Amino acid sequence: MWLSNSSIGRKVVMSVTGIALVLFLTFHMLMNLVALFSAEGYNMVCEFLGTNWYALLGTLALAALFVIHIIYAFWLTMMNRAARGSERYAVSAKPKTVEWASQNMLALGVVVILGLALHLFNFWYNMMFAELIGNPMMGGLSATDGYGYIVETFSNPVFFVLYIVWLVALWFHLTHGFWSAMQTLGWNNTIWIERWKCVSNIYSTIIVLGFMLVAVAFFVMNL
Repeated sequence: MWLSNSSIGRKVVMSVTGIALVLFLTFHMLMNLVALFSAEGYNMVCEFLGTNWYALLGTLALAALFVIHIIYAFWLTMMNRAARGSERYAVSAKPKTVEWASQNMLALGVVVILGLALHLFNFWYNMMFAELIGNPMMGGLSATDGYGYIVETFSNPVFFVLYIVWLVALWFHLTHGFWSAMQTLGWNNTIWIERWKCVSNIYSTIIVLGFMLVAVAFFVMNL
């Protein structure tokens, strides 16, 4: 199949799944900002996105996108390294035109995955999963008390620092990944690629700052 048998096909899969995940991050960031204004409003959103069929279907679709994105990312990285062979050791200096994020996408991706695992443990495990197994108080708070879990998580200095590190890695990953996806999908002429790089930096910064704002606000609130 073209999407798996060719390098371009694999890059297309990476690009499409990556853009879908960026859209989800945008929604998640906007949802989190609600917590800054209303605990009740945020918990209403959490209850709406509880164990309803559409929330479960969305979660499964999101998990599939993420797994596919990870598999193809590692697949492409390993194949690129195999194709370069010993040539990648021939020079130690990196071309100035090559971004740092581009050279470290795999490492950044690993940090993002670890941060996601932490996030799932602190929130999804204690909320949606707790409801699914019929133990809504498993995490010590109600499974629909998303506001309470935000307060609990970001009042912990260790979790706060880990989340900030995660978000910084996510920013680097997004700034390169977003415009790279557009390049793969055909927006690769000289004018548009520079525009997409600018949009990528701005959009990624807005997303990450939105998440950081919530983390910092709740951390400071509980000092």
